[in-house]
Amino acid sequence: MNAKKRHPPIAGNWASLLLPIAPDDSIEFDKLGEEIDILIAANVDGIYSNGTAGEFHNQTEEEFDRIQALLAERCSASSTPFVIGACQPDPLIMLNRVRRASALYPAAIQVILPDWWPLTYAEATDFLNRAAETAGGIPLILYNPPHAKSVLTPKELGEVCASVPGVTGIKLADGDSAWYAEARQHLSDLSLFVPGHHLATGTKQGVAAGSFSNVACLSPRGAQKWTASMRSDIDAALDLERRICAFMDNHIVPFRQNMGFSNAALDKLLSAIGNWGPVGTRLRFPYRSIDASEAERLRRIAMSELPDLFH
Repeated sequence: MNAKKRHPPIAGNWASLLLPIAPDDSIEFDKLGEEIDILIAANVDGIYSNGTAGEFHNQTEEEFDRIQALLAERCSASSTPFVIGACQPDPLIMLNRVRRASALYPAAIQVILPDWWPLTYAEATDFLNRAAETAGGIPLILYNPPHAKSVLTPKELGEVCASVPGVTGIKLADGDSAWYAEARQHLSDLSLFVPGHHLATGTKQGVAAGSFSNVACLSPRGAQKWTASMRSDIDAALDLERRICAFMDNHIVPFRQNMGFSNAALDKLLSAIGNWGPVGTRLRFPYRSIDASEAERLRRIAMSELPDLFH
């Protein structure tokens, strides 16, 4: 994509901040700080908070503020870029989160479209303009995941964002070659973040700026090395992508399709398989967690099928 971007692009391999949850459902902030330090030491391109895997939908406002303050403090001290997710299904709570997040000066703030009742295009544009105004000049990234009540096509996203210059990027699911062609046509001025396990394809298609990455949940260092390899050997990166997708399809996706576990549970399982930090598989009540023994079982398989990510 050769169109001029709206702002200097946020790009590359972004690691998700996952909440370590104690048996009493409290957030273990000491472990969260340790996790941030590990991700910083892995030299990921950036860290983002409060995505779906960060359980943004299941925390108090006091906890939200404490999570973001800890992330901002540690990332600022190490000059590590960070993005704050202000997502919340309630639009007023979300705007208040945007306002408080802006005071921490992240590289960007991520928002969703309010989710109890789907918005019209006009309402979506109005909301995003209000969020951009509230952010005070900090760029916004729109998160439009497959499980949103309004999943927009590239053409629809282009129409909604056309009059919202504050939106500089979109995190979204990709598709086939026709989808990529539509994205090039309608979203060329925006930085697009595709699923982590499709990043090599998105890079070859000339569409993806980067990923808020599930592969980084599995191995932050491995995902960073893989992302860097896309600049020098895209064919090798695509080969690794095929193996990552096969591992996900065969060993991770069935937990959702056959057993009903949430995407957050899957991302925490990946982290436990990678065994790189003190996150664990536990989700907050009422969401069910995948037993830690599954991570131990799958760790040998991951090391065997994806050695590139672990060595």
